[in-house]
Amino acid sequence: MQGSILVLSGPSGCGKSSLVTEILKSYHDIYFSISTTTRDIREGEAEGVNYHYITKKQFEEEIEEGMFLEWAKVHDNYYGTSLKPVKAALDAGKLVIFDIDVQGHEIVKKKFDDIMTSLFITTPSADVLRERLIHRGTDSMDVIEKRLLNSREEMQRIDEYDFLLVNDIFDETLKKFKAIVDVSRMKIDKKSKDNFINKWYNES
Repeated sequence: MQGSILVLSGPSGCGKSSLVTEILKSYHDIYFSISTTTRDIREGEAEGVNYHYITKKQFEEEIEEGMFLEWAKVHDNYYGTSLKPVKAALDAGKLVIFDIDVQGHEIVKKKFDDIMTSLFITTPSADVLRERLIHRGTDSMDVIEKRLLNSREEMQRIDEYDFLLVNDIFDETLKKFKAIVDVSRMKIDKKSKDNFINKWYNES
């Protein structure tokens, strides 16, 4: 059967990356979709591990060529997902995990709704998010304020997601996250269901 998709969204700093890192240690049939971005590479990041880093000109050319499953412009930078490796992972029966914003979630849902599960992850409050972003030490205060403003807009769209996780105590959140991963891996596309039904009747 074809693979399935789990879309993760939530404010920058809510802990999505840490949760995914732990999940990838426990499962071997998961493909974590690496986004392409035009933002500068940060200290400690690596090409092909955190993101694929390209210029704005390259990104805009690839948009015109239809090479992205989804893309968005956030904080004056482009972010997007290449379609080719996603299809390969699905054909191999893997669970594809996306870490994308609410705009990307909407686009993926239109293309893969029958095999997609969605999860919104956030912090207990806006104040906690601010503290985590400051403690992370990767952004200026201007960027942090932009991220906080953007998070308020994202929070208004939580009802578009299947699940909500509040990342307060990490270990407890991770247990719940694993349960959602297990459920999402069981989602089956309509074609596979129809094939099973036909096989079930023909072999009875």
